[in-house]
Amino acid sequence: MTTPSEQTAAAVSRRRFLQAAASAALVAGCGKSTRPGDSTGGAGTDAPVERMIVLGVDGMDPKLLEQFVAEGRMPNCQRLMEAGSFGNLQTCDPPQSPVAWSNFISGTNPGGHGIFDFIARDPKTMQPFHSTAQPEPASGMLSLGGWQVPLSPGRIENRRQGKTFWNDLQDSGVPCTIFRVPANFPATDSDATTLSGMGTPDLQGGYGTFSYFTDHSRQRTRDVPGGNIQKVAVRDHVVECSLKGPVNSFLAEETSSEVPFQVYLDPQRPLAKIVFPDAEVLLREGEWSDWIVVKFPMLPHVVEVSGICRVLLKKAQDGFGLYVSPVNIDPSDSSMPISTPPDYAQRLVREMGYFYTQGMIEDTSALSAGILTPDEYRQQSTFVIEERMRFFEHELERFEDGFLFFYFSSLDLNSHVFWRTRDREHPAYSQELADQHGDFIPELYGKLDRAIGQAMEKADENTLLMVMSDHGFTSFRRQFNLNSWLMDNGYVGAKNPAKRGVDSYLKDVDWPNTRAYGLGINGLYLNLAGRETQGTVAQGSEAEELKSELIARLKEVRDPENGEQVIANVFRAEEIYSGPYLQDAPDLIVAYSNYYRASWDTVLGAFPRQHLLDNTDAWSGDHCVNSQIVPGVLLCNRAIQKTDPNLTDLAPTILSAFGVPVPEEMSGQNIL
Repeated sequence: MTTPSEQTAAAVSRRRFLQAAASAALVAGCGKSTRPGDSTGGAGTDAPVERMIVLGVDGMDPKLLEQFVAEGRMPNCQRLMEAGSFGNLQTCDPPQSPVAWSNFISGTNPGGHGIFDFIARDPKTMQPFHSTAQPEPASGMLSLGGWQVPLSPGRIENRRQGKTFWNDLQDSGVPCTIFRVPANFPATDSDATTLSGMGTPDLQGGYGTFSYFTDHSRQRTRDVPGGNIQKVAVRDHVVECSLKGPVNSFLAEETSSEVPFQVYLDPQRPLAKIVFPDAEVLLREGEWSDWIVVKFPMLPHVVEVSGICRVLLKKAQDGFGLYVSPVNIDPSDSSMPISTPPDYAQRLVREMGYFYTQGMIEDTSALSAGILTPDEYRQQSTFVIEERMRFFEHELERFEDGFLFFYFSSLDLNSHVFWRTRDREHPAYSQELADQHGDFIPELYGKLDRAIGQAMEKADENTLLMVMSDHGFTSFRRQFNLNSWLMDNGYVGAKNPAKRGVDSYLKDVDWPNTRAYGLGINGLYLNLAGRETQGTVAQGSEAEELKSELIARLKEVRDPENGEQVIANVFRAEEIYSGPYLQDAPDLIVAYSNYYRASWDTVLGAFPRQHLLDNTDAWSGDHCVNSQIVPGVLLCNRAIQKTDPNLTDLAPTILSAFGVPVPEEMSGQNIL
């Protein structure tokens, strides 16, 4: 049996042998790719590289990058531009993060990997689900009173299809570390060291559900987007609370598991002791806790699920308010597959302490709901970037050979909610907010510049370094209710037109009288006979005529406030996608004009009366528009030869840099 060090040495020897063989083939004229722009010989005519570092900076915008470089805020990026190369990186349509990162991972378009939007739907049931991961429930239930015990376990499926470039690298002996790349939950089976990123749920199964406990007279117990508000009572300076966890599938009538906890308020000072079954913490008013481990009982004395959360004591005197973060999967005792090997997450906890596992970390929902103030949200977001920087330094220090990908989320989510501090024309702009937090986006760019500088110090002449983003950013000023427009123009029938339903997820649709519907941010589907369960549009010429009609009419939509074109383009899926999963794509992809985007009601399949309205939400910046408006960023310490590099080009480039053959399924080209 070989030891880990012997296995590593063997892998390195195998990789160097393959690289030498690839170089020899090139010299002999036998290594030339049959696809234009491809090469198995690495960066240009150079020999295969020994090491490569790719920093994935979600949402880094080329215009802002150039501005901050010119202002002297980003000296490391300036050095990289001068010594290497810099340019726009063409993103995808739609430029949504799960789609874009899947393009990066697979080296092909959505038709080749099957991810088209944040939200997908089952045409047989018309039920929506998260596009990147889908649970498969346990089967063969054995009923025991009010309990049910599965005879076979459930599982979660990663819906992104096809191979990953790091599996090709690993197969060729290149050791890989992939830190939190989006669209990789559950973590793809691999010999690589990986930690899942965007798409990883909290313990309630969503993108992140906060809890807020308050005795405020104007609040009531209710669900809000991305959270739950619970009205509580303070009795003798004690507050009884209950924290919701995962759905308990062991119960015959499935309900959320819960853990009770108590808050003891100091009658004299703004202090509170929060007591969970296995932990307690003392906080001052306005203070955040560190991570708290919470164990949710599922099957008494047999099964429990472990989570971690942080709490903020908002008010302890003259009213009570306690914010509890979404309950993250406990990386030391994970109930879901978040890393490869499975113990990688546990090793990180031992080496670095507890950390966020939730895919979308910054709690923008609590900010939009008014539960977190901008100051409190900024504190939480600062925790995120500080944690990510610590882990980056840790991974960079131990990186010696092979390939390292490291992902930063902070520019994306903070640009979403603080873009209004930069755009005076935005409906949610205020001078006060701009004065208080207009420095935060530039500050984050500066912190990322320091990380880039650290990577540059690590990179020697045999190291290829890239910094890339999946898309840029623009202002989201006005929102368009696509489904409302479809209903009012005769494409969607309503069960009760007089009532005008606004229930989410298309619940009020009269399907026999519906020809088209919107779901997700950019998707538009035909109610196609033979595909949708109550399809009305015949496949063939009728469907094609309807597509042409919708394209023409949607491109004519104008904003009554200013006369601007709302939708820049509408693409047929077959025009921009190809591959084995094309049949799963929306029939049409709506590419919005600058400053416009689908409304939140459109995303959820609802039908408000108004077609266009101001976006007054904190979520003020966005990128789900025409892809030409929001290109990403590409920085490299080598010369980029391709004039218009695309996200799909990066996987073939990475493989080629190591002398690894590029699979035929990859549609991108080697940009070096």
